Amino acid sequence: MTDRIDAKLAELGLTLPEAAAPVAAYVPVVEAGGLLHLSGQLPFVDGKLVTGRLGEDLTLEQGQEAARACGLMVVAQLKKHLGDLSRVGRVVKLGVFVNSAAGFTDQPKVANGASELMAALFGDAGRHARSAVGVPVLPLGAAVEVDAIVAVAE
Repeated sequence: MTDRIDAKLAELGLTLPEAAAPVAAYVPVVEAGGLLHLSGQLPFVDGKLVTGRLGEDLTLEQGQEAARACGLMVVAQLKKHLGDLSRVGRVVKLGVFVNSAAGFTDQPKVANGASELMAALFGDAGRHARSAVGVPVLPLGAAVEVDAIVAVAE
């Protein structure tokens, strides 16, 4: 599956970033009961953190790009933890947190940046349950943060 994912990334013009180190007192991934619980991942584009607030200084399209960048970091963490993406059984759930101005209500559209990436990379196994929540601020001023629950293949 890793080769298939790499080919799909290349087809989409994307590359996996290096898995980010934690910025506080936590671990990036915990495996328990056949599930991987991934800590929130921040959006890095060209090595730079995407910051700002949707509906204030960022457009919907920029938010979607930031969410996709978070999704790429989720996949990078999966690859680092599992060693091989063939062990991904299913993306179970994404939690998407959007740094939102008061009155901004397109969090689900922003979250689609990460959701559509998972489906593109993992096919039906990438279709997942999801939460998309607007928040007034995120760590380091990030525009979006995405956490995940992923089932490990038997």
